[in-house]
Amino acid sequence: MTFPERPPLGVPTGLGAYLAPGVTSFTDFVAATAPHLMPGRVPPGAVPAAGAGAASTLDVPHGTTIVALTFSEGVVIAGDRRATQGNVIAQRDIEKVFITDTYSAVGFAGTAANGLQLVRLFSVDLEHYEKTEGVSLSLDGKANKLAGMVQANLPAAMQGFVVVPILVGYDVDAEPAKAGRIITYDAAGGRYDELLGYHAIGSGSVYAKSALKKRHDPTADLAGAVRTAVEALYDAADDDTATGGPDLTRRIFPVVATITGPDGAVRRPEEEIEAIARDVVAARTENPGG
Repeated sequence: MTFPERPPLGVPTGLGAYLAPGVTSFTDFVAATAPHLMPGRVPPGAVPAAGAGAASTLDVPHGTTIVALTFSEGVVIAGDRRATQGNVIAQRDIEKVFITDTYSAVGFAGTAANGLQLVRLFSVDLEHYEKTEGVSLSLDGKANKLAGMVQANLPAAMQGFVVVPILVGYDVDAEPAKAGRIITYDAAGGRYDELLGYHAIGSGSVYAKSALKKRHDPTADLAGAVRTAVEALYDAADDDTATGGPDLTRRIFPVVATITGPDGAVRRPEEEIEAIARDVVAARTENPGG
C-alpha cells in the first residue's frame, strides 16, 4: 500500500497552510504543501529513466500542431484538434489552445495529460497572483513563470512524457505595433522570444512554419491573420498524419484565439472558424497547393 507524500517538516498543513502568510505564487504554494500534485512529479524512490522507454510502455495521447503569428492589432494562436496514440487517433476533438488570462493564451504539444495539467495550473497561478497583488503579472513575468513550470516537468520529460508550450500575449506596456508577442520553450524550460512574428510547435510544425514563412503578413488585419493560421494548419495536416485537418463531416475545426489591446484574449466563435475552414477547403479543391 502506498500513501500520499507528506509535506516537509515545518510546512503548515490543513487549514493553517491556506491561512499562513507566504509567497504570491500558487505553484510555489502547491510545491511546498502538496508536492505530489505538481505536473511531472516523480513518485518518491523513483529514478527518472533516460529516453522514451517509459513513455512507450505507457501509451498515452499526444497533442500535435500549434501555430502562432502576430498581426497589426496583436497576436493569433491556433491549434488542430487531433491527439494521437502511436499510429492511432486517440481523440479527434481535443483542445490544446487555452486563454489563460485577459491578455495571454497558451497552446501545447506533447503528452496531453501533462500539457493539460500544466496549462490549468498556470491559469490558476495567474489568477491567484492577480487576486493577491491586485494587478496582473507582466507578460515577461508570465513567461518566466511558465518556464519554471516546464522545467519542473523535466523528470517526466526524461521518461519520455515531454510537453512543450507556446505562450502568446499582448504586452500592454509596449507600443501597439510591437505589443503582440510569441514566446516558445524547450523541454528543459528555456524560453525564447520569437522575433520573426510567427512560430509553430508539434509534429506538423515544419510544414506549418513553411506555410507561415510565405503567408505571414505583420500588417494584416484580424480576419487575414486568422485565415493565415487556418491555412498553416491545413498545410501541416496535408503532410503530417498526426495533425488533424478540418473535419467537415463531424464539424470539427481548429481552436483559434486572438489577443488585441481593445478586446483582450478572445476565443473565436466556432461558426466563424467553420466558415473560414470551409472556404479554405473549397479553395484547396481548386488549387491543392494553396
